[in-house]
Amino acid sequence: MTRWKAGPRNLITDVNGLLVGNVEDSRLKSGVTAVICEQPATAAVQVLGGAPGTRETDLLEPHNTVEAVDALVLSGGSAYGLDAASGVQAALAEAGRGFAVGPHRIPIVPAAILFDLLNGGDKDWGRYPPYRELGHQAVATASADFALGSHGAGAGAMTADLMGGLGSASTRLADIGATVGAIVAVNPVGSVTVAGTRHFWAAPFELDGEFGGLGLPHPLPEDATRLRLKFRDDGAASPRANTTIGVIATDVALTKAECKRLAIAAHDGFARAIWPCHTPMDGDLVFAVSTGRKPLSAGSDAMIDLCAAAAATMARAIARGVHAATAQTGDPLPVWSQRA
Repeated sequence: MTRWKAGPRNLITDVNGLLVGNVEDSRLKSGVTAVICEQPATAAVQVLGGAPGTRETDLLEPHNTVEAVDALVLSGGSAYGLDAASGVQAALAEAGRGFAVGPHRIPIVPAAILFDLLNGGDKDWGRYPPYRELGHQAVATASADFALGSHGAGAGAMTADLMGGLGSASTRLADIGATVGAIVAVNPVGSVTVAGTRHFWAAPFELDGEFGGLGLPHPLPEDATRLRLKFRDDGAASPRANTTIGVIATDVALTKAECKRLAIAAHDGFARAIWPCHTPMDGDLVFAVSTGRKPLSAGSDAMIDLCAAAAATMARAIARGVHAATAQTGDPLPVWSQRA
């Protein structure tokens, strides 16, 4: 196997057929990320966190009827953020997109949310939350190029001890002629760095110094595996501000069942990049999407390669999201670049 390389943008949009739109509100300290499929794309989902917030995920199960989606949405705002998918759906309907039912077209837009209500932003939005309009705006900004860090769904995200962010990465698999891409809003209960250092847990998968090039600390600190969680002021574990949500994508043609397997594999990237993850207070979720531009190579090894790349690419995207975060007014935690 040749060494994997990042795609030209090192973004999920290196997968042909995908665009990404980001919108954030600095006063709100929250935002929306929309992954737009240029053509309907096969998709699936895997939820492993204990506190998910989702929309239209049941239809993604392999045994259910709808085969393809028009977009996927990641949003802040907790349950209020599920409104973002309505805005994305409205924008796609205006463009004539959607699943045909008689004379009607219904855009299929599954979504997931993270909790960022207690991050220092002004959430006094009145009767209706702003996420539907933010979702509509996100479609208008959709492009192959987009910003990482404190943008989109990662605008107000936090980890245990640093501000989180929106991350993305891509991997070119020359041996099987495929590309794998990931995008993720990083907002976990746990930490993405080792024992309060600048070193990322995802370091073994880093390509070309994309998140600092520091590697793992040597030797590992004796307390490297001590849990560093979000806490309330009274010291008790906090049921707030948690969840890492992402999308893993490939240009290889996959069935819904194969997309499901790819989503499961991408969760291994969570486990490589976040300690701990998949807790009862995280809503950890991965959507998987196939744009179907290339056939899957014959034999089981090609799918194994795709699954391995899914885990590695997701781990890199998580680290890149935190690495790229920039300090904002009212942040309750430092960003990675401020850590000594």
